[in-house]
Order: sequence, then structure tokens, then C-alpha cells
Amino acid sequence: MKDRALSVFTLFTSSGTLLCCVLPAVVATIAGGGAVSSMLSAFPFLIPLSMHKEWIFGIATILIAINGYMVFRPNQEVACDVETGEDGCDITGRFNKRMFYISASVLGIGAFFAYALVPILVYFNL
Repeated sequence: MKDRALSVFTLFTSSGTLLCCVLPAVVATIAGGGAVSSMLSAFPFLIPLSMHKEWIFGIATILIAINGYMVFRPNQEVACDVETGEDGCDITGRFNKRMFYISASVLGIGAFFAYALVPILVYFNL
């Protein structure tokens, strides 16, 4: 149960990276700067969230690393109930792996938009 709760928590934590960095960048790309200013006036919490993106990415990365260790640790002893059999353990294991991959992907997308997109656009003079 702890593994599953940690998986869900890491997904929500890594989703914070999408809010702080990906959402404003996508809105600016599609609709322009006026849409971003309207969005920021409607959702003012995005400004302090973006100002502390290093903390958000740091905490999300640490939680995802802990989750990855718990999901893929060697010599993992699985305590399965005799009544539920192997199916319950297999379902939980698959769920945790999927949540890990989704969380890591969301973190990667957020990191790209937060740290790599602007230098790439500057390099190509876009």
C-alpha cells in the first residue's frame, strides 16, 4: 500500500512541473503573450510556482528516484496474501511501474520546457 501511495504522490508532484513551466509555454506558443497575461491574472498562483521551479523540480526528482528504487529494487520481497494469490501482487507491481514511467515522463517534459526550450530557441534564432 505504501508503494502505491508513493506512486500516486510522485505523479501529482511531477504534475506540478507541468503547471509551473509547460502550461505557460504552450499557451504562449499557441495564443501569444496576451493569453499568458490573461491566464496569469486568472490563476495568480502560477507566478510564485514558476519562481520556485528549482524546488519543485528538486523535490519531484527526489520523490521519483525514491519511487524508482522501491519499484525496481533488487531482491525485492513481496508480501502477498495467500487468499489473493499472485494476481494481486502482479496488478500492484504493474500499477507502480506504470505510475513511475508516467511520473518520470511528466518530469522530463516539464524539465524540457523549463530548462531546455529557451536555449534551443535562442540557438536557432527563433
